Amino acid sequence: MAIEHITHTTIGVELVRKLSTEGRRIFTADAAREMAPSVGLSPGYFRQALHHLARSGWIVRLKKGLYALSGAVPGTTPLHEFEIAMALVEPAAISHWSAMSHHGLTDQVPRRVFVLTTARSVPRRRGAKSEGVQPGYAVGETFYQFIQVKRERFFGIEPVWVNESRISITDPERTLLDGLMAPQYCGDFAEVLHAFELRAPQLNVERIIDYALKLDAATAKRLGWILARQGIASDRLEPLRAVPIKGYRVLDPSGPRRGPYEARWMIQVNLPGTAAS
Repeated sequence: MAIEHITHTTIGVELVRKLSTEGRRIFTADAAREMAPSVGLSPGYFRQALHHLARSGWIVRLKKGLYALSGAVPGTTPLHEFEIAMALVEPAAISHWSAMSHHGLTDQVPRRVFVLTTARSVPRRRGAKSEGVQPGYAVGETFYQFIQVKRERFFGIEPVWVNESRISITDPERTLLDGLMAPQYCGDFAEVLHAFELRAPQLNVERIIDYALKLDAATAKRLGWILARQGIASDRLEPLRAVPIKGYRVLDPSGPRRGPYEARWMIQVNLPGTAAS
């Protein structure tokens, strides 16, 4: 049994080298199966070969039926976590805190990768809720957090190069708006406000207003409140002020409902240190 294991692991390594030569850093099990006979790997031992290659560190299992070459393969550099994110779900865009970090809008280093997607089904950890383990989907030591949105909210995305791969990421303006909608995925609301300050000199005001008008009223009002305090002229902010809304919305959607009210933006400023009106 030991000799058989060594034999098929050796043949499996030949398969890995062939995949690397053809530039298939990420590959499906079906694609590898089609290639297996060319290196002498019989169909009956294909699954065992993948298992042994994964245990030996030659390949990494990303999800069912999907694998990646590891950095142990000669001539192959380890995959960037953003490249893996693009392979885990489609469509996908690096977003929220991960995008903030990429764009230089935070000094913090996120401990997970945030991914925006319209996919109805995303990879999940088995038994995560019942076992009380850390939420998200793990590949090696990296956790991936998927934020699912409707198709009409999947916009404000640009292509960038990361190492040798072209990946999709939310642009700075969309990233800031995601922070206004879900600050819990961007560190916290204080981190989002800091990101607005960092981006202020290069902020595309027209673009971020246009984006906000495609989202929801609460986001538009929060944006108006922030831009007004950054000194943006009132006439440029009029489209945001004119958005109809019923009732006051808290500035920080993850915070308590308390603090002073600002009628112009229909915002309750629930930041730490603000006195209730």
